[in-house]
Amino acid sequence: MSETRVLRIAMNGVTGRMGYRQHLLRSILPIRDQGGITLPDGSRVTVDPILVGRNEAKVAELARQHGVEQWTTDLDAVIEDPTVDIVFDASMTSLRAETLKKAMRAGKHVYTEKPTAETLDEAVELAQIGQERGVTAGVVHDKLYLPGLVKLRRLVDEGFFGRILSLRGEFGYWVFEGEHQEAQRPSWNYRREDGGSMTTDMYCHWNYVLEGIVGPVKSVTSKAVTHIPARWDEQGHEYPATADDAAYGVFELETPEGDPVVAQINSSWAVRVYRDELVEFQVDGTHGSAVAGLNKCVAQQRAHTPKPVWNPDLPVTESFRDQWLEVPANAELDNGFKLQWEEFLADVVAGREHRFGLLSAARGVQLAELGLQSSAQRRTIDIPEIVLSPAGLQTAEAAR
Repeated sequence: MSETRVLRIAMNGVTGRMGYRQHLLRSILPIRDQGGITLPDGSRVTVDPILVGRNEAKVAELARQHGVEQWTTDLDAVIEDPTVDIVFDASMTSLRAETLKKAMRAGKHVYTEKPTAETLDEAVELAQIGQERGVTAGVVHDKLYLPGLVKLRRLVDEGFFGRILSLRGEFGYWVFEGEHQEAQRPSWNYRREDGGSMTTDMYCHWNYVLEGIVGPVKSVTSKAVTHIPARWDEQGHEYPATADDAAYGVFELETPEGDPVVAQINSSWAVRVYRDELVEFQVDGTHGSAVAGLNKCVAQQRAHTPKPVWNPDLPVTESFRDQWLEVPANAELDNGFKLQWEEFLADVVAGREHRFGLLSAARGVQLAELGLQSSAQRRTIDIPEIVLSPAGLQTAEAAR
């Protein structure tokens, strides 16, 4: 019987919402508690988390609550610890790039939330360091592992849509200002100086969703807006919201076959939800259409498409939603964050590149940066390719 390999993972930022709920509670602890994962060769690998955070009381309590033996507030020390294999980061965006640089230069594999950096130049530098050091680097692309988008991608692979024409996305919900009801998101999200911004936060997601479902983004036309000018922080103090809380984008895409596709995505923390899920994407093609959320996906084939007639003088009698069929999962799909963690761990053991790495993350940062530039300049901006070469990574300035 083969021995189980143990990977020690320093988990930075686990006292935050995403770091705790999705990565510790729903990913790493279940992997640990199930005895790890079985690799293709029949061997097993499991995990030994080390909790890292700035608040000693919080991180110590999380460790006690979940039976984690090691925790620390000294990030630098754990990065330099020779027994640590992987450094994971889910801290504030403004702190992330420096953490990843230190970790990779210390020879650690890295797995990280996004955006990986606040600027394209820094995101490019991270990808270059990862390449030079030969570490396995993974960036969370969780939405592509969600059941709804897994089903949507399957429809694309099976040719269901024919020629894809367009994609439309709606994302967001009302985040309370914090004055009378507690806000559902941390206050730094609404301060540009602390790394907050709807564009910065979500365009790095939309880049990999658009790439993963349809194809690469070729241009962006965007409008970033701060709808709510003042909010209240965790201590109940009013502060000016200096970051955009909504972003309205139009993206030109290209399919692998070279077909042009128009995508529109609205992202807002100042919208009330009238849809089935907090995010939905509709793909329309010549042979069919589909709408996917986090979990559900419905589709309508060309042969089953009704023929509505515009007549504003008569009430609508058709139930348009009932005319769509649900796409079955045809498999049991685990938590998306956990699934990607398992894939990443297998890549670390095999010593291979993770399919969603720092270059993919750099493209996401690039889209966010150019989206903000598009908004400020009120124009469409073409997106240049970031190129890897044997001589190193092309600089951000050269890429422009």
